[in-house]
Amino acid sequence: MFPERFSNLPAYAFPRLRSLLDSYQPGGEAMRMTIGEPGHDFPPWIMDIIARHADGFGTYPVNEGMPGLRAAICDWVERRYAVTLDPDANVMALNGTREGLYNAMMALCPEYKNGRKNGQSVVLIPNPFYQVYMVAALSVGAEPVFMNATRDTGYLPDFNGLSEDILNRTAVVYLCSPSNPQGAVARRDYWAGLIGLAEKYDFRIFADECYAEIYRDAPPTGVLEVARDLGADPERVLSFHSLSKRSNLPGLRSGFVAGGPESIRRIKELRNYAGSPLPMPLQHAAKAVWEDEAHVVENRALYAQKYARADEIMGNLPGYHSPEAGFFLWLPVEDGEAATIKLWQETGVMVLPGAYLGHKAGGVNPGKGYIRVAMVAPFEEMAEGLIKLRGCLFA
Repeated sequence: MFPERFSNLPAYAFPRLRSLLDSYQPGGEAMRMTIGEPGHDFPPWIMDIIARHADGFGTYPVNEGMPGLRAAICDWVERRYAVTLDPDANVMALNGTREGLYNAMMALCPEYKNGRKNGQSVVLIPNPFYQVYMVAALSVGAEPVFMNATRDTGYLPDFNGLSEDILNRTAVVYLCSPSNPQGAVARRDYWAGLIGLAEKYDFRIFADECYAEIYRDAPPTGVLEVARDLGADPERVLSFHSLSKRSNLPGLRSGFVAGGPESIRRIKELRNYAGSPLPMPLQHAAKAVWEDEAHVVENRALYAQKYARADEIMGNLPGYHSPEAGFFLWLPVEDGEAATIKLWQETGVMVLPGAYLGHKAGGVNPGKGYIRVAMVAPFEEMAEGLIKLRGCLFA
């Protein structure tokens, strides 16, 4: 039986979507534009690397990532953000970033901040959000506090106006940039303001930057480079990255966490007991993929074409927000569930109700009046789906 604090968890988004649509028949050939599973080709040479190192399946993996993989990650961070990291002290390979986003909370967030002096720890979570954030907070007995990210706040949480009580109890802030689902990017001054709060009120920032390599124009600023420029405590920020989106390899389950040496030490220690390191052949593959940029540039060009086509199809809709980054459209509708049912029944296009990614906070679920549409299918298929969607919901 789940502990009491898990008793009121909402159903996970995708089982909830199946329950919503199970009693309806699609009004055409099924076209799923729901999950963020990249449909572009991954680097073809990766299979040769896995095969070449297949004997590694017969050995236990290096827990924190083999030295060559950690060095490749640090080299990538240097190229991308001009930040120098120590591969032994500042990074750990992850079995997908979901593992890291959860286990970092287990390793670093106390149930009570400063003992019981300030009361139950608070974890600040953007709303809508990746659901592992909430479950991780509940797992350590912390209080999740949801920060609505709306059009009025630039689709990122507004930390101004938080009470002293909340800030004094805050132990961790999750922030996704570029954001899922809205595709908003945290600018340098935004990161600087949040890091300043973290320094003042003694909390950590868990920066989920999994979409950082899918962008339209300028590369999104990263939390590590801003923290370095500010001279912030290295333990103040942790950055999480993944090959799932950058390299179209969600099944490889390869990512990393980077941060201060004490934070990484504690996450590694937890991994010794509770983690699942990446098999060695996959570590060799991940090393090669982090070292290569050509396939990333090609991938980004494909998404640039999709952004442009989406703007052509949807651009004159009232309230349409053209994403800066990522691969989702966050489309305003009157009611997300009703729109999802109508679209499925009339066209066979499946999308995700925005409310399934949000939580009621301040009396409102900020996702209720939206649907999330994933632009991960091949170009023509994606365009066909958007044309059907427009004709059905916005005619």
